[in-house]
Amino acid sequence: MLAEAGESGVPALRVWAPGRSLAFGRRDAHADGYARATAAAREHGFPPVERSVGGRAVAYAESTLAFAHAVPRADARSGLNDRYEDAVSTLVAALRDAGADVERGEPPASYCPGDYSVRVAGGGKIAGIAQRVRQDAALVSGCVTVAERGPIRAVLAPVYDALDVPFDPESVGSVAQAGGPTDPNAVREALESGFVGDREAEMRDVADLPTDGDD
Repeated sequence: MLAEAGESGVPALRVWAPGRSLAFGRRDAHADGYARATAAAREHGFPPVERSVGGRAVAYAESTLAFAHAVPRADARSGLNDRYEDAVSTLVAALRDAGADVERGEPPASYCPGDYSVRVAGGGKIAGIAQRVRQDAALVSGCVTVAERGPIRAVLAPVYDALDVPFDPESVGSVAQAGGPTDPNAVREALESGFVGDREAEMRDVADLPTDGDD
């Protein structure tokens, strides 16, 4: 999707449910406690995987949604902060449209800490945003915790302890906790509507998209 967006000049969006897993970042994979962290993930029923973008470990429950917005750019190195700001604003607006009381920011000692996050108003973190840049396009991506806080808090506590990274289980929030829907399909529709906006959209099967050696 990222490759095609760069070649065609047309932005693309995908929103999907990754399934139950625990995604570790590159820093995690090089930490002394990584083996213990992956073992803890497996013990809690979260198969460990490694991702190429983003920061620290993130847990995906059954209703967790991931999104990826491929944005073509003549010079993708420029506008980095603008893309982050646009994504946070769009995400906040979309979740509010779905009925969730959310705001930009994150609580102390949250999972995968970063400057571009969305939280329950005055509460736990719901979503974080990362960015990957190519010469012709950028991929702005993130994940949204829709409903299950308990399993995520339970697995992240021993994982972050093994990685020796501060983590407060109370920092985990969800769309449902913010007063939004518990149905991931409703949240998916809100995200798609928010990121696509008034532009005309063409639905594509991800299996039909071209691939290259990097994506």
